[in-house]
Amino acid sequence: MELFWFFIILATVMVVLFDFTNGFHDASNMVASVIASRAMTPLQSVLLVGTFTFLGPVLGGTAVANTIGKFVTLEPLPPELSLTVVICGLFAATAWNFLTWWRGLPSSSSHALVGGLAGVVVISVGPDYVVWGFSELAEGRLTGVTKVILALFLSPIAGFWFGFMMQRISLFLLRSASPKINRELRGAQWFSTAGLAFAHGANDAQKSMGILTLCLFLSGAIPEFRVPLWVMLICASAITLGTVMGGWKIVRTLAFAIYKIRPLHAVNSQLTSGGVVFMASLLGAPVSTTHIVSSSIMGIGAAERPRAVRWAKAREIAVTWLLTIPGSALLAMLCFAVLTLIGVV
Repeated sequence: MELFWFFIILATVMVVLFDFTNGFHDASNMVASVIASRAMTPLQSVLLVGTFTFLGPVLGGTAVANTIGKFVTLEPLPPELSLTVVICGLFAATAWNFLTWWRGLPSSSSHALVGGLAGVVVISVGPDYVVWGFSELAEGRLTGVTKVILALFLSPIAGFWFGFMMQRISLFLLRSASPKINRELRGAQWFSTAGLAFAHGANDAQKSMGILTLCLFLSGAIPEFRVPLWVMLICASAITLGTVMGGWKIVRTLAFAIYKIRPLHAVNSQLTSGGVVFMASLLGAPVSTTHIVSSSIMGIGAAERPRAVRWAKAREIAVTWLLTIPGSALLAMLCFAVLTLIGVV
């Protein structure tokens, strides 16, 4: 019984730690354009983003949490084994977040979480315990891993092209504007950044809410998969704390290493990213704020001066994106293998 409660507490701690790393990873993406365009000081941007990131998961519903919490089916397994599997997946996703933060590379916490959980489930209990969603897709329904992967793959493409179109339209509408317009654009970023932060919280914090609810359901602590209020609050608090801490290495990458961001670029990136993330949240589709913000900056740069976009850095980020799912899956598999060798499993 003591070992059982140890697993529950450890799973909760791992969820909170993952949520924290998710916060400082993705906060970097949201404040990068604000800082680069000199619309706010770092302190002002972090406090604004932190406030609205907290409100996002509290007010944004639980559609994404339901998607994430149900793409693996671990209910038939013994509680200790199922919780161990989830812990290994969380460990891998958190480790990947720390690794990419240390390298100053924007990567997707969502990809890392999906890769870690799917990888460890496959190696520990078999692929039948992953809801792949292939047969449902043939029937015209999106569910399971298929829904998650499609959302993660299509959202950066949407971010790029919406950013491209927003920039072209803005340049046309403001073609006769004087440089004084930059003052209004900097002021507008207080609203566009708040919207992006709210959308981010409504999507990203729900992933950890879904996993923590899954752990409680697997342990028998709750009778059905329904996100409790205290889970919403603890996950919102953890991601907000991570947001306030910030990841300044990633800020430098997004603010200066892809394209030289000015006030108009910042507003367009924030509006584009916030719109894509919020729509995905309404559809229950988990997406990566990191990917969408990065791709929107690339699209904005391509719309204005394609040669000024630092495509080499963009390729480096893209490689990191491609490596995240297999990399985190491998880490989760190694974690489970080590626990098996020492006799924990």
